[in-house]
Amino acid sequence: MASEALVQLFHVYKQYAGEGPALTDVTLQVGKGEFVFLTGPSGAGKSTLLKLIFAAEPATSGQLLVFGRNVAKIKASQVPALRRAIGVIFQDFKLLPHRTVFENVAFPLEVRGLGPRDVSRKVNAMLRSVGLELKAARFPLSLSGGEQQRVAVARALVGDPALLLADEPTGNLDPDRTLEVMDLIEGAAARGTTVVVATHDRSLLERHQRRVIALEAGRVASDGDAFRRISGS
Repeated sequence: MASEALVQLFHVYKQYAGEGPALTDVTLQVGKGEFVFLTGPSGAGKSTLLKLIFAAEPATSGQLLVFGRNVAKIKASQVPALRRAIGVIFQDFKLLPHRTVFENVAFPLEVRGLGPRDVSRKVNAMLRSVGLELKAARFPLSLSGGEQQRVAVARALVGDPALLLADEPTGNLDPDRTLEVMDLIEGAAARGTTVVVATHDRSLLERHQRRVIALEAGRVASDGDAFRRISGS
C-alpha cells in the first residue's frame, strides 16, 4: 500500500431506518495513488461505501477521513470543495438530461472555473477518447445505455481528479467498450489518481490483478493483493 492514506475508515457503520445494517464495523485504508477493487454480491454494501466516501450520505458511526479530513465533521458548505477533487462514475449515470453530452462533460470543469477555451479543449479530447466526439451535441436521453455510461466516465475523468470512485463502471458495456473504459481508468491511475472501482465482474478482477476488498453483508470479508487471494486459486 502507498505510504500516505487518502481514504481511511475506522469502525464505520451505516444503518438505514427500518432496514438491517448496510455496513458493519468497516475498517480499511486506501493509499494515495492506489487502485482498489471493491467486490461482493448485490447488497453487500459496495455502493453505500462509495456514497459515504463521496459525502453523499453520512455514516451512522465511526470515523471516515478523505484527504485527511473527517467527512463527518466538515460543514455542508465545505462538501462541494471536497467533491471537486473527486470524480464519480455513478451506477445510474446521473447525467443532466437537459444538457448536451458536451455540456455534461464540461460541467465539472466549469465548476472549477476553467475558461471556455480550456474547457473546449479538454472536453473534446475526452469525448474522442470514449468514442463520442460525433455525439457532443446530443442529449443523454437520445443515447443508448452504453453511450450514457461512457459520457459518465468522460465526465468523471475530464478534470484529472485526485480520487476516482466508480460504481459498476462497465455494467452496461460490451466487452470491447469494457476494455476501452478500463484502459481509461488505468490511464488515470497511471497519472496518479487514486481509484476505487466497485464491481461484481470477476473478469475485471482477474484481468487487472489489483488489490481486492471483498464485502459480504456489509462487512469486509477479505482484503487481498489480487483476485486469486479471494478466489481460492
